Amino acid sequence: MSLPTPRRGLVVRHAFVWSHEKAAGADEASKDRPCAIVLIMAPDETGGVRVGVVPITHRPPADPDGGIEVPTAVRRQLGLDDSRQWVIYDELNRFIWPGYDMRLIPGRTASYEYGMLPRELYDTIVRGVLGRNRAKKLSVLDRD
Repeated sequence: MSLPTPRRGLVVRHAFVWSHEKAAGADEASKDRPCAIVLIMAPDETGGVRVGVVPITHRPPADPDGGIEVPTAVRRQLGLDDSRQWVIYDELNRFIWPGYDMRLIPGRTASYEYGMLPRELYDTIVRGVLGRNRAKKLSVLDRD
């Protein structure tokens, strides 16, 4: 079992901490979930690569501009369940890869990754995250 190389658009299992959880004093996530890598920064002085992930959840975004529904075909390709799911643009966890919050996917043989998002969906997600950042509606939590 080896950790995947971080790539933009890769969906991994991660213990994602929401901003409301952090505001309530939580240091750990209440749930592990699929998350898409949307940001990869150049290695730091220690050689560590910083990544940013956005969550995939069954709950639609509170603000319709705060996320996008994952198409059925993409959910199936990634091996997610058949329930509707959304990528949320308003929340991002940032950490040095692989961080402490990577999790194995239940029911799979020693794998952390679900697979890659289609390029068009990935591009839409990045535009959404950048738009929320410009609008000052993006919550970024450092998880190092």
